Amino acid sequence: MTSFLFPELTMIDNKIHNKPAIHSKIEAKSAEIGFSMPSDLYVGSLLKTLVASKPQGKFLELGTGIGLSLSWMVDGMDEKSKLISVDNDPQLIQIAEDFFGEDSRVELVLTDGAKWIEQYKGTHFDLIFADAWPGKYSHLDEVFSMLKVGGIYVIDDMDEQPNWPEGHAEKAAILIKNLEDRKDFHLTKMNWSTGIILMTKTR
Repeated sequence: MTSFLFPELTMIDNKIHNKPAIHSKIEAKSAEIGFSMPSDLYVGSLLKTLVASKPQGKFLELGTGIGLSLSWMVDGMDEKSKLISVDNDPQLIQIAEDFFGEDSRVELVLTDGAKWIEQYKGTHFDLIFADAWPGKYSHLDEVFSMLKVGGIYVIDDMDEQPNWPEGHAEKAAILIKNLEDRKDFHLTKMNWSTGIILMTKTR
């Protein structure tokens, strides 16, 4: 797949500042259990910045993983914000509970993401980070309906990755085209992290 990114461009300063205090502990746990899909620091930094723009916000993460991206989002939240993070892996959710279970702002949900999306009846979100198949490659309309007008939708790994299985590049290209064709969002493709698409709901 031809990347939508611009690899010849570089950041003036590509150092990541203000990592969450808990981040290094989660990284150590990730190495301990051999977790092979840790989130990139750059998407974490972006998520923290975006979350901080929504005081008293409500946030959704689809795909908790081991909690690295979650740590950035929580670090950007104010005291009155709330975050739901959903994953279907009991080991990973337990690890996330160990790190975030005492934070009353965070709700960790162990379930199939598709079922959770289909059954959700709660209030709308200010930002959704979709880092799992449901909400990214499936159930898009349902997830977009959960966003407030002015709400932000974020996905990463849209530049071709070394671990992509055969045929996934074509799926990613189709997804990008579908997102570009939507009339109810403004969209930006970013040369950042592993390839970011950031969308703001307009109606």
